[in-house]
Amino acid sequence: MVVGVGSKNIAGSFIDVIEQQGWQGLWAGNMINMLRIVPTQAIELGTFECVKRAMTSLHEKWEHNEYPKLQIGSINFNLSLSWISPVAIAGAAAGIASTVVCHPLEVLKDRLTVSPETYPNLGIAIRNIYKDGGVGAFYAGISPTLVGMLPYSTCFYFMYDTIKESYCRTRNKKSLSRPEMILIGAFAGFTASTISFPLEVARKRLMVGALQGKCPPNMAAALSEVIREEGLKGLYRGWGASCLKVMPSSGITRMFYEAWKDILLVQNGNPL
Repeated sequence: MVVGVGSKNIAGSFIDVIEQQGWQGLWAGNMINMLRIVPTQAIELGTFECVKRAMTSLHEKWEHNEYPKLQIGSINFNLSLSWISPVAIAGAAAGIASTVVCHPLEVLKDRLTVSPETYPNLGIAIRNIYKDGGVGAFYAGISPTLVGMLPYSTCFYFMYDTIKESYCRTRNKKSLSRPEMILIGAFAGFTASTISFPLEVARKRLMVGALQGKCPPNMAAALSEVIREEGLKGLYRGWGASCLKVMPSSGITRMFYEAWKDILLVQNGNPL
């Protein structure tokens, strides 16, 4: 739906896929998606925890001592960085790290999903993509992906952490139940996806544009092309389907992540 293939509504898209490829078509590209999600989530969540703890420790150090100072000539500036959220910085770093490392797998997933007749399996997809554009072809759309990942990842982690703390404080709870984790994670994913979705549209256009014989040269050109062809509403083409995917995915991911933290850390007497 994002790249303009097939129906313009969710139900019609499901029907088109089933008519053309059968029920198995609904899982086209899922093998590479499963291979992609393992390193992506591992790198993202690991980076988030490391940066969050480092930034929190740095904030505590600055509060006990002094914030860094900047001297320009005879003028001294006391840089108060208390407004910087460790969670937001960690979320942005997590998104960037996982994207840079795993972007080629995202390109492969999209090619296998959008054009299974051209790329029937993983081996042929790798060979054809490399033949068409070399190693650089595996990083098609990396710029808008990074730009889009910043607001998405930052917003998602910041909202989840903020809502979680506020909810626990209001209810006098030390932790969330599993259903509450799913609901808050789903809401955070919905909000983050909505904010960054136009950049997701540009990213998809760049990544699969070559399949349609019209690949925009950059992110700005991709956004301009969408607006010119479909108006501003084109920037949210496929948004509903994306939310149907992002919300359960975000909620379930956060629930399992928090559950494993309880198992691996709390039961061993280590701090979260």
